[in-house]
Amino acid sequence: MPMHHNLGMPGVRSINAITLATAAMGESIDFYQALGFGLVFGGPDAPFSTLSSGECFVNLTGVEHPDDVETAWGRVIFHVEDVDALYEQATAAGLVAQRPPRDAPWGERMFPIYDPNGHDLSFAKPLPPESID
Repeated sequence: MPMHHNLGMPGVRSINAITLATAAMGESIDFYQALGFGLVFGGPDAPFSTLSSGECFVNLTGVEHPDDVETAWGRVIFHVEDVDALYEQATAAGLVAQRPPRDAPWGERMFPIYDPNGHDLSFAKPLPPESID
């Protein structure tokens, strides 16, 4: 399948992480660990947990009731070459981000935006280690 690029436009490099809602944190952690993911943050009693495999991350965010899982499904995090350039491209096209790009304390420059159906997306790039507090 041929690759198509928007020449000169900032592009998405990969899906780095997905955040999923769960009403059963311990059961969800067990599920992902059985698939080979390692727990790197949180745990069965935590409101938020992160598991990783290679360069991929699954974040789990707790919800109070199983019915809340569908409406609070989570977020997809895309890694891009240039966060600020993509933000400028998006806003120039009339899109409205949740907030402008910022350096997040977990070590990424990122901005969040909702798609037309309300899906929560983030576009991010890892910060160099020396710039993380």
